[in-house]
Amino acid sequence: MNILPIPLKDKVVLITGASSGFGEDAAWLFAQEGCRVVLAARRIDRLRNLAAKIQDAGGEAIAVPMDIVNTDEIDNMVQTTIDLYDRIDILFNNAGIGRVGWFEQHEPDRDIDLLIKVNLIGSMRVTRMVLPHMLARREGHIINMSSVAGLTSAPLIASYAASKNGLRAFTDALRREVYPFGIKVSGIYPGPATTEFGSHVHGGNTYSSIRSRLGPRLSSEQVARWVIAVAKRPRRTLVIPWWYQPTVFLERYFPRLTDWGSYLFSKIKHKLD
Repeated sequence: MNILPIPLKDKVVLITGASSGFGEDAAWLFAQEGCRVVLAARRIDRLRNLAAKIQDAGGEAIAVPMDIVNTDEIDNMVQTTIDLYDRIDILFNNAGIGRVGWFEQHEPDRDIDLLIKVNLIGSMRVTRMVLPHMLARREGHIINMSSVAGLTSAPLIASYAASKNGLRAFTDALRREVYPFGIKVSGIYPGPATTEFGSHVHGGNTYSSIRSRLGPRLSSEQVARWVIAVAKRPRRTLVIPWWYQPTVFLERYFPRLTDWGSYLFSKIKHKLD
């Protein structure tokens, strides 16, 4: 990790999933650092409102409509950014959806296929389009928003955990691949946070029930501030909040304890259902 922070002023930052949550708050904070922010998501009205507010506050931002499962729209988003700014300094892969509930109740199209396409394949496709431009300059930083579920796989989030574990593997492999060429790759793994994500999760009632048992939740702004911190001082991995680090430690070195706790949770939850 760098001792001195990297100045972010005038950096070009591309953010997916920028219409709410971590993406929206990170856009504000990047803009306050003097970055040129490119906002991408499906909800173009929200993106335009956010871009206008950033501009009114003296920042620089543009809105680009993009559905992360549409390859043509990904290509257009990246090319629009390159045409306007001639580079992308930081890519923040943040778009994501969720599913909570018993796996046998998952709908194959929405809860498996679409979820994997958004959470994993979408980030891979965006990165694939951005990476050649970073490699040509021998400079850039890719920040992937994963989840603690990408490090320790809990029951009732099988599809979500699979997508986030896949994103973790992609993040680690890519970091080792491109580091010699001046490209940094970071993975951020937050625990539950208070965002719109919960209201959009398929199986939201189950999600709310589980989340209420997991203790204090991060705010969206807290997570976004950590995104900025990682941009200033790149690191391989960040698990937040700190009290999830022991859980990750147990998963890695004492998996039977993790299994036992998960079996007990599943049994209790099944009775409640």
